[in-house]
Amino acid sequence: MIRVGVAVLLVGFVLSGCQARTTNATGGLPIVMWHGMGDTCCFPFSLGGFKSFLEGDLGVYVKSIEIGSSIVTDFKSGYLIHPNRQVEEVCRQLNDDPKLADGYNAIGFSQGGQFLRAIAQRCPTPKMNNLITLGGQHQGVFGLPDCPSLSSKTCEYFRQLLNYAAYARWVQDYLVQATYWHDPLNEYIYKESSTFLADINNERTVNESYIENLQSLNKFVMVKFTKDKIVQPIESQWFGYYKPGQDRDIQKLEESELFLKNRLGLQEMHQRNKLVFLECEGNHLQFSKPWFKENIYPFL
Repeated sequence: MIRVGVAVLLVGFVLSGCQARTTNATGGLPIVMWHGMGDTCCFPFSLGGFKSFLEGDLGVYVKSIEIGSSIVTDFKSGYLIHPNRQVEEVCRQLNDDPKLADGYNAIGFSQGGQFLRAIAQRCPTPKMNNLITLGGQHQGVFGLPDCPSLSSKTCEYFRQLLNYAAYARWVQDYLVQATYWHDPLNEYIYKESSTFLADINNERTVNESYIENLQSLNKFVMVKFTKDKIVQPIESQWFGYYKPGQDRDIQKLEESELFLKNRLGLQEMHQRNKLVFLECEGNHLQFSKPWFKENIYPFL
């Protein structure tokens, strides 16, 4: 069985994977970052170190999202605090931060990507300028999670919940990954039962404010890791997914009902060159500083 995405940050300070020539840094708007599953805002070997790197190199204010009042709570949030609650808290954080009053650019790592997209759609102030998602799961995932930051017993328990009861209400309330579990074999049940992804993708009813707010972005940048062993299907990182009714053949964003019925306004964004699709030839979240500078700095 394929595996659910895990967002332990593997930023390529010394990693192989995506390589590129170094470019000169330029200043810009503040940056808001949101970590993924198995990470926190401030681990020095992941987002904490990357925050320091961006602040030093770009000379801008960088806010790394922390859920709750401690690193422990922040870590648990990646598994056990419903995304809707997290988005509400982060919206308050952003509105209360005077350094973000004139707008900001956003970088989401793995599941932090779809969480920041929810911020763009639900929390239009302060204004998000560019949204950058690295390995985000915009059409969800279908498979088993790899969660090395947890004990094997806990990880296996999560696997069983997702396999057999992802759409039970108590699992949706209890386990973050269930809220973006997208079963292509049971599209109706997914759309009716998903308490997060089906909503932000406008798959039950169309929330016009979601469309308007998303279209207000200057650029929506999606990075797909071509050798990703965590996010399945990989194409979810570009809004692609399995064709309904099976779990083998993939359809691109442009072939999907989401696009063809224009449920999120992505057609217009595509026509206005607001959608940017980037590839990185590495495993999940494995990129180098030079690659990041060349490919992402232009949007910061």
